[in-house]
Formats: sequence, structure tokens, C-alpha cells
Amino acid sequence: MDDRWLEVTLPVPADRLERVCDILTANGMAGLVVEEEGDFLRFLEQNRQYWDYVDEDLARRMKGASRVKFYVPDDEDGQRQLRRYLAGLEDHEPQIVSIREEDWATSWQKYYRPIPVGKRVYIVPHWMREQGVPEGRVPLYLDPGLTFGTGAHPTTQLCLELLEQALSPGGQVLDLGCGSGILAIAALALGASRAVGVDIDPMAADVAFENAALNGIGPDRLSVYAGDVLTDKKLAAKLGPGQNRVVLANIVADVIIPLSAKAGELMAPDGAFLTSGVIEGRQEEVKAALEQNGFTVTKHLERGGWHAFQAVRG
Repeated sequence: MDDRWLEVTLPVPADRLERVCDILTANGMAGLVVEEEGDFLRFLEQNRQYWDYVDEDLARRMKGASRVKFYVPDDEDGQRQLRRYLAGLEDHEPQIVSIREEDWATSWQKYYRPIPVGKRVYIVPHWMREQGVPEGRVPLYLDPGLTFGTGAHPTTQLCLELLEQALSPGGQVLDLGCGSGILAIAALALGASRAVGVDIDPMAADVAFENAALNGIGPDRLSVYAGDVLTDKKLAAKLGPGQNRVVLANIVADVIIPLSAKAGELMAPDGAFLTSGVIEGRQEEVKAALEQNGFTVTKHLERGGWHAFQAVRG
């Protein structure tokens, strides 16, 4: 069956966006999309590694954009919903277009491209897996439509570059604050025998396992736990204390600093602690915390105002 939807667009002056959203939400519409040119330009800048080009028509449509979008079924029930949602907004003229569900779900995919990272990693949107992979590269298949990291941000790329240098075949890798699982999955693709991920968000496990499945990785090689390793002693005991050849923390400085007092317990004696997510201005503070907790910083990378460190014990 070819399900169809109505895409409803309300052009709104920027100073009235919040009011219009409040009315739509009060009328029962929970799935709003707010489009502003400033947000669009920031999104392109933050994800520029993914874009091979910027579609001229898309850029033109976002020029000066200030609008709210939502979707209802293209049937009688959808028409009733539409009248209810628009109550109180009679002074705004909606633009309504009928679209197929298939087109709606996949049209955004054409803007994504694979990302080469470091010397070996090649991050590939999963629908492009049939395309060839450059010689010497290890493919890492992800679903950019899922929540959390997709590999486009400099902090993730810096951590991946350190990981491919620090990782030796075999051994276990621990990813603290694993999010989408990208770093743990990359470690397995690069030769780790096992990886463990931890995140305070319980949703992270589902996303990480979905991405792992795209790469043929199952729970026999990847474990993901929800919790806070800094406060949960039982959780810390599950993470292979003293056994992890690499411990990763791509988070923020305020979390890395207290983790630097805990990471040594979780590492093998000859292991490496890789940290990223440190914004410009906090790097010396993080480095000092690492050194105060018995680490020696052996590598320091910087890109786009973000810093990453490799540290070893002693």
C-alpha cells in the first residue's frame, strides 16, 4: 500500500515561532519541525565531513527560512487532525503538500557521503554498503538516522585517529560514554577481540547494538551497560578492571577530569587512556588532571577548537 501524508508548512516570522509552536503543541501536535536558516547553516558547518555537496535547491529553500512543519495522514482522519491543530492559527496560511511515505523516509539520504578518518577507518552510511571501500581502509557501517554520534564531529574523529594508532590486535577495549557505539565498534573492526561500552543514557545500548549489527558484530563481542562508572561500584566490577588495553572517553572535560582518577583501575598495566571532547580552553586543565592521577600524556591532537589526548600509566 502506498501510504501518503500531508506535509503542512507554516511560514512564521522568527519572533513568532515560539508562540506558534506553543499553540500547535497545546492543540496536540507533538512532532514539530522548526526550520531556520541559521540552524541550517550551523548544521552544515558541524557536519561538513558528510556533505559531498550542498544541494542548490535545498540551500535556496532554506534561504531566510523561518517556518514550522508537521505531518498528518492524507485521509479524512488526517483532515480532522489538521483542523484541530490549526485552531487559533487562522491568521497563518498553511502550505500543504501530499507526499509518499517512502519519499519522506529516504529523501534526506542523498546528502550523506562516506567519511575517511585517519589512515584506516572509513565510515559508511549503511545504505551505501554496496559501494567499494578504498584499499587499506576498514569500513564502519552506521545509520546516521539514529541518535548520538555518527562520526562527523571532530571529537569523534580525533578519538578514532588515536584509537587506530594505540590499538594492537586482540585484547579488550572499554568505551566510557559510548553513545552510538561508534568507537567500540571501530575498535572491533580494527582488531580488538572484545569491546565493552558504558553510557548513562539507557537508550545508548539499543543504538549501539543496532549499529553493531550493521557491522556483523553481536553480543558475543560487544557488551553495553547503562550506568555511571564513577558512582556504581558494581558496574565498575563488570568492566574488566585491570584488563582493558585501551580505555576511551569521548565526553567533556568536566567528566574526563574525575574519570582520570578511575581510568587507571580499569586499564591493563601497559594500556592507553584516550580522551577527547575537550573544548579549547580546557585542555591544560585536563592534562593536569591526567598527570595528577599518574598518567603521562604521550600524544595531544587538536582540530577545530577541540582537543584529544593519549595517556599511559607512569
